[in-house]
Amino acid sequence: MSRRSSATRFPRLPGAPAPLTASIVRPVLFSDVDPMGIVWFGRYPLFLECGGGMLSRETGLSYEALNDAGLFAPIARLEIEYLRPIRLGEEITVIASMIWTGSAKITIEYDLTGSDGNLRARAATTQLFMDAATGQPHWVAPPLIEAINEKWRNGGFACLQNEMM
Repeated sequence: MSRRSSATRFPRLPGAPAPLTASIVRPVLFSDVDPMGIVWFGRYPLFLECGGGMLSRETGLSYEALNDAGLFAPIARLEIEYLRPIRLGEEITVIASMIWTGSAKITIEYDLTGSDGNLRARAATTQLFMDAATGQPHWVAPPLIEAINEKWRNGGFACLQNEMM
């Protein structure tokens, strides 16, 4: 099966810092699969959550940090492209790459690869920020995001940057 999509889901802005990337390896469990032993399509968001959660902790956007800043960051968009099946007993590597926007949202691209190195799925999420107390959206980046963007622009996340992603 050939790749059906490009490697990127979100445009790269000219002069923007390189994406921030983290990965995690997760075994495929019995509870992840359907009767055919293939990962059920509805389980993929859990895999994404594992990778995105790791990336969020590494960048200072953990649930605790968002809560302390009075923010929610709900998923506004989720895309998954299923390329090859993932089977019971495999280990999946979830690579999550946060793409620079400079605005009041988080965009993350995901690659899921099997232990054989083959790409199994591609995905992307967009999260928007809301005030936790009022439920109102933030149309400009809140202070926590401005601080993270500043650190990102100034090379403070160099250990998470990989030009290849």
